[in-house]
Amino acid sequence: MREHAFTVTLAEPWGEGIVTYEKGAEIDLDVRLESVHEGILVSGTADAEYVGVCGRCLIDIARPVEVEFQELFAYPGEEETDFEVQDDHVDLETLVRDAAVLSLPFQPVCQPDCPGLDPKTGERLAVNTETEQVAPIDPRWSALQQITDQDGAEESRAAEKEES
Repeated sequence: MREHAFTVTLAEPWGEGIVTYEKGAEIDLDVRLESVHEGILVSGTADAEYVGVCGRCLIDIARPVEVEFQELFAYPGEEETDFEVQDDHVDLETLVRDAAVLSLPFQPVCQPDCPGLDPKTGERLAVNTETEQVAPIDPRWSALQQITDQDGAEESRAAEKEES
């Protein structure tokens, strides 16, 4: 068993979505290599930072990510696998890239409760706090608004009677 820790600089960007690992980004790897009967078992973690834009309000974001991975690199001729030992070496690039890219968020946000953009003005709702934000009512449910307005009016009349 051997353990290694090293840093790799990306020669090309990884990822295709609204967040990626940029070209030149550094990935810190902690890897453990274990000899087993079928081949070499590789396990470890990769620490990196992805960059992109918030999926709701479109501001730039950068977040750290830690990815765990584990894969068996089989000896040549043992069995058909995607990962094989080549001349007593294992190539970790595909393994680490697949694990890192799959860990990227599908809908990244700048904060968990990011309200996004105002549909009318296009301004960020998190910044524009001058006006009270009222959620638009779906036209299919607008008839129910009349019922809640009536209930609210009845409650306020009942409260006025109690005060008198």
